[in-house]
Amino acid sequence: MATNAVNPCDGDTVEDKPDRGIPATIVAAARANLLFRSRWAEVNGALGDLGTYIPIIMALALAKDLDLGTTLVFTGVYNIITGFIYGVPMPVQPMKSIAAVAISTASFGVPEIMAAGICTSAVVFLLGATRLMELAYKFIPLPVVRGIQLAQGLSFAMTAVKYVRYDQDLAKGKASGDRRWMGLDGLVLAIAATVFVVIVNGAGEAAEQGREEQVIHEQGGGRRRAKSWRKVIFSVPSAVVVFVLGIILDIIREPGVVKELKAGPSRIHVVKISKHAWKEGFIKGAVPQLPLSVLNSVIAVCMLTTDLFPDKVASATSVSITVGLMNLVGCWFGAMPCCHGAGGLAGQYKFGGRSGACVALLGAAKLAVGLVLGGSLLRLLVEFPVGLLGVLLLFAGVELAMAARDMSSKAESFVMLICAAVSLVGSSAALGFVCGIVVHVLVVVRRLLTTDRNM
Repeated sequence: MATNAVNPCDGDTVEDKPDRGIPATIVAAARANLLFRSRWAEVNGALGDLGTYIPIIMALALAKDLDLGTTLVFTGVYNIITGFIYGVPMPVQPMKSIAAVAISTASFGVPEIMAAGICTSAVVFLLGATRLMELAYKFIPLPVVRGIQLAQGLSFAMTAVKYVRYDQDLAKGKASGDRRWMGLDGLVLAIAATVFVVIVNGAGEAAEQGREEQVIHEQGGGRRRAKSWRKVIFSVPSAVVVFVLGIILDIIREPGVVKELKAGPSRIHVVKISKHAWKEGFIKGAVPQLPLSVLNSVIAVCMLTTDLFPDKVASATSVSITVGLMNLVGCWFGAMPCCHGAGGLAGQYKFGGRSGACVALLGAAKLAVGLVLGGSLLRLLVEFPVGLLGVLLLFAGVELAMAARDMSSKAESFVMLICAAVSLVGSSAALGFVCGIVVHVLVVVRRLLTTDRNM
């Protein structure tokens, strides 16, 4: 007798036939979630998050001897698994607060980084396994979540402008002077790349493009040729072009880097974490990272997934568990602590990612490069034009910030902007969250008092 069951990956109801077992269901889910919606668009979307990923990983590899090969292998596996589970371009990003502490603190080494990642992920996993994260997701007001997203998006965008405007010492996370106008990593190159991306991708107004194509189709005749050219231009994978250009310029700037690449993966070993490293990792790394992981890596990601993919299910429980499991495994072997992030999802969506195939493709590429070149790839990335990374990061940040445009009233916008302003100035999502909640409660109380007075 046939029964109806819920697909664990996308929440759709499927018919469970007598001859279909669990393996068949898993295969069907994999095919659905890893199906390319548009080949070039998905490839383009896969590179939409590199503006965040590369600078952080490269800075930690240079400043703290983080093994790049190990991190590539583990994050590649994470990407493939999350693409299969969620069926959307769910990103895998470094935990930014932990990275910032590591870069700015001389005594915060690899053991402390891994301890911070394990502690953070254990708490997030526990919140997910007990379904407490679902309660937080349901009861945290939308304007507060949008404020966190707006702050994170603007933070990315401002960092991107700094990458474009100033030369960067990524190992120290500091600017090292004004960027020259000309050259293989000059302002002119970054500006040209920005203009190129805007022309190809615009502001993401897919509906308007659809209406324009309909008008052209109705007019017919000589406009068909114009339609064909526009279709070609708008389908160019802009992020791919920018990244490939960066690699080419990288090799031109320092031809010797190719000879320094070595075949073979990094040697994976268990990281030894002392009691002191556990203490430092928890206090200096996990405590400031936890609010960001809960708010931006789980709640904001679930909210943005619902906005962009209404037919897909990414529950706070499942996202918490995948964030937790990733690091409770990988951090023991020296892989950078990672999480999902609303900024990465927005960036990959901005550049065309629409399915799990997008991040699975990126994961396969990371895994292949990590196994073939290992940590020697770092030498190649060191010469990558930072201005071009800034261009990719800029559009990812703007796309995330634009999620805040759905506020329907002045009161909601007020709460959102207070939350975003405090988060940006205090560099703390936790502080912005607390202030946002307080202001939201005050606005609600005022509304109730006003209603009672008018009755």
